[in-house]
Amino acid sequence: MSGAAFSNDLRQRQTQTQVLAPQLRHSLKILQVAALDLRTVIQEELQANPTLEELPLDGVSLDAPADAPEGGGEDGAAERPADAGEGEPRRDEMDFSRDREFEILGKLDEDWRDHMASIGGAQPATAEDAERRQHLFDSLVSETSLQEHLLRQAELADLAPQEMAAMRHLVGCLDDAGFLTQSPSDVALQAGLPLSAVQEAVACLRTFDPPGIGAQDLAGCLIHQLAAKGRSGSLAHRILAEQFELLTRRRIPDLARRLDADPEDVQEAIEEIGKLDPAPGRRFADDSNRAVVPDVIIERDGDDWKITLNSDYIPRLRISGAYREMIARGTLSKDEREYLRERIRSGKFLIDSIEQRQRTIERITREIINVQRDFFERGVSALKPLTMTQVASVVGVHETTVSRAIANKYAQTPHGVFELKYFFTPGYQAESGAAVSNTSVKEMIADLINVEDVSSPLSDQDLVGKLQERGITIARRTVAKYREELGLLPSNLRRQYR
Repeated sequence: MSGAAFSNDLRQRQTQTQVLAPQLRHSLKILQVAALDLRTVIQEELQANPTLEELPLDGVSLDAPADAPEGGGEDGAAERPADAGEGEPRRDEMDFSRDREFEILGKLDEDWRDHMASIGGAQPATAEDAERRQHLFDSLVSETSLQEHLLRQAELADLAPQEMAAMRHLVGCLDDAGFLTQSPSDVALQAGLPLSAVQEAVACLRTFDPPGIGAQDLAGCLIHQLAAKGRSGSLAHRILAEQFELLTRRRIPDLARRLDADPEDVQEAIEEIGKLDPAPGRRFADDSNRAVVPDVIIERDGDDWKITLNSDYIPRLRISGAYREMIARGTLSKDEREYLRERIRSGKFLIDSIEQRQRTIERITREIINVQRDFFERGVSALKPLTMTQVASVVGVHETTVSRAIANKYAQTPHGVFELKYFFTPGYQAESGAAVSNTSVKEMIADLINVEDVSSPLSDQDLVGKLQERGITIARRTVAKYREELGLLPSNLRRQYR
């Protein structure tokens, strides 16, 4: 075979891979699920792990065998008689009463290090191992989420390190429908990355499945879907790119005239557009047709605000003393003893993970209150800009941990029940220097339209002027975008003739 050359050689290449123990994956799942779903997860673990017990609702039962002291026994098993169970509750019993502080949280890192050391053999865990473990814990996303689906595709793409970092930020900026909630320049500014790296990541994101993901508006989302179908340049594509406003009003004669096309062809193009998905990310969302149970209750407490974690749906757990006694007696075979040891470790890990979940939610909620105090005092119009990066730096965790911790979580406030994500929003700086969130700007737009003269409604440019009077400088296209997100029609369709 001429013109071709083959050679065999050996090359050494250093790569980094992330390998997470099943327990850590389970812990991440516990952090992300809502209260009702967490109860289901715990019940499944109770059925699978015989060493776990659920405490009765009325308190700690004194009939169960006691656990061993911290230093007692080869396996931490009880060496006291079974009737020595009275006294203070043990560290592996968990009672999430509303006013209880989580005393054992400080021991979580130590237990985790012991757990990981037991998985890896007799080699002790070093500080570097602990740091690596924490990094792995902070870098995984939920198995069923849109975010993980996209990050898996990103790992297969040929992205430079800065572009991969930008991709992670972009994925975190997607809303439930799959739209980017921040511009590339905002992401570059917040993440401290070059704008070119963010733009490359955006271009790559828009090639991922599902088609249309990563767009900043509905027209762009549908255009990307047509491009994925090989329909770039089609009449449907031209309608979306050039005459989207007429499309929203279904002005077929006007569309035909402006695009120099037959009305029948325009109608077929509109039917083609109607088959596209206006919210490609929603297929990954959980079923929203269910009862919302607040995970956090925020109430006024004098001049301050009190946080109460809703633990009504979280069973209280402990490690069964009976199985510790079985290990302590020394009558079990080696395989039986190893099985119980692993089950006890797994049970402790579950208990610690739930405690860490509750504590993390509480700390994040406290920081939300610190930043959004005006919201709790006055309502939505006082909402301030807030990013996950800001909260993560104060709480001392990675911003992806904040993202997981607030996912599917709700807070009951004096102004109603809000998803914790609601409090995280970009914004603007008014002429007075005060920060104003885009949610507050939307509220202002809605208020202005509600009190307008219906015979002469405010145009988007009029709304820009009204907002400028309030010290907020904003582009007309941004006003139009917010108006559409509020479900409000343009001024020519809001006009009512008397």
